[in-house]
Amino acid sequence: MPKPRVFVTRIIPQPGLALVQDFCEAEVWPEELPPSRETLLQKVRGVEGILSLLTDKIDGAVMDAAGPQLKVISNHAVGFDNIVVPDATARKIPVGNTPGILTDATADFAFTLLLAAGRRLVEAAQYVKDGRWKTWGPSVLLGADFVGATLGLVGFGRIGKAVAKRAAGFEMRVIFYDPTAEEDPQIKAEKVNSLEELLRQSDFVSLHTPLNDSTRHLINAVTLAQMKPTAVLVNTARGPVVDQQALYAALKEKRIFAAALDVTDPEPLPPDSPLLTLDNLIVAPHIASASRQTRDKMALLAAQNLIAGLKGERLPHCVNPEVYSR
Repeated sequence: MPKPRVFVTRIIPQPGLALVQDFCEAEVWPEELPPSRETLLQKVRGVEGILSLLTDKIDGAVMDAAGPQLKVISNHAVGFDNIVVPDATARKIPVGNTPGILTDATADFAFTLLLAAGRRLVEAAQYVKDGRWKTWGPSVLLGADFVGATLGLVGFGRIGKAVAKRAAGFEMRVIFYDPTAEEDPQIKAEKVNSLEELLRQSDFVSLHTPLNDSTRHLINAVTLAQMKPTAVLVNTARGPVVDQQALYAALKEKRIFAAALDVTDPEPLPPDSPLLTLDNLIVAPHIASASRQTRDKMALLAAQNLIAGLKGERLPHCVNPEVYSR
């Protein structure tokens, strides 16, 4: 019996890749950069499964290019805004993602960015490299205190809750805004009624929302103006949640103290972006989940979702489970 044909849009970590290659006739895109739109449309023709990354736009046109035999789309990410899920649902194609696995790694990195931006770590390292460190000074590179400060979480899902747990070790007060979540008795975090209330109270703000129509540019000129001038903003969610032009202006004019972005719009951020001229901004290349163990586990789950769909079984993690009731 022939193996099912699949297209994998990039080389994924070996544990997942080996599973896919053992079960499938897999074509794996070998380049560092993702396949172009034209290439993607060509490579998916006749496949039964697609294993995609968040850099790949998978819409109805891609699904139709694959053909009616397409059984499953597995996304090597917890987010799935790169996939037009309604198009998949309309074609009765289950879509998988990799939730839970990257929670701790992402929460660790969000807190890393909070600390680094608040204490001006990258700026301080550059200060030394530039030969500007002449002596110890009482007012050199002063940063923000964490103990007793208020941390505001925008979004209180798995990752937001994990960040709240880490904040407890710093004796921070934690508040959150999330219309879909309630307070968790196991986590010391207080729900507030509005984003404005959270922003006005918080010394640190960390974003943990999915990207959708209601969260696109959620942080904009208006909401940035509601933040304290001493506040620090961190985004490990999705780039378009923040209006980057408004953020640039707020940082340039010192209307907020600092920010750190693991995600940008677009990705990668162009080298000539004005954001990269700011001393009070840290930009990382979307590496919040980039620990070896986490990425191995993500690859395994993406492979398991793919193979389950090819077998006609329910995906371990499916973002459109309604396809099974149709």
